[in-house]
Amino acid sequence: MRTYYKPRARAEFELEIKRSLFIAIAEPVSSIESCQAFIRAVKAEYPDARHHCTAFIAGAPNDTQVCGMSDDGEPSGTAGKPMLNILSHSGLGQIAVVIVRYFGGIKLGTGGLVKAYSQATQEVLAKLERVEVVPLYSVSIIADYAYESDVRHWLQQLSAQNIAVDYSDQVLIQCCLEEPETLADKLQQVGQGQITFKYLSEA
Repeated sequence: MRTYYKPRARAEFELEIKRSLFIAIAEPVSSIESCQAFIRAVKAEYPDARHHCTAFIAGAPNDTQVCGMSDDGEPSGTAGKPMLNILSHSGLGQIAVVIVRYFGGIKLGTGGLVKAYSQATQEVLAKLERVEVVPLYSVSIIADYAYESDVRHWLQQLSAQNIAVDYSDQVLIQCCLEEPETLADKLQQVGQGQITFKYLSEA
């Protein structure tokens, strides 16, 4: 399955270019809401800074539904976009980066800003301790009562979590696990096509 890495804990890096100070802060986030809370906290921590530029991927690395960026007053495309580009190529997920900028009185130009925000992002990512994330997938299984013990055996073997069982004319089981393809293969072998297996979502 698609494993990826996320930050274990917050990391910071400071970069000074032509008297402008860039403070890059990376934080693990589990959702867009926790990401927004982190950005608000950084703004409160550095209320006198001119810019608080952001980029985040609040889920798996390739999930474009949970990523975002902001130039926060810098010229369009000079901060958030290069920051998100670095994040997107890092292989990391569940991460937010805020770069706080104190202006030093010397303009850097658009090229200089892109370089500065890219470098600060790269440097703070290099300081992160990383932890592996193994995605869980939510599935449903419908089977005759005769197959229930076999299904439960493979759920146990594959360390399924959050198992919910509903009994009607057949047995309906919903659960979360890391290896849905393996379970689908085993149930196909056991039931000879008599067990219905369906993906619900990534949990």
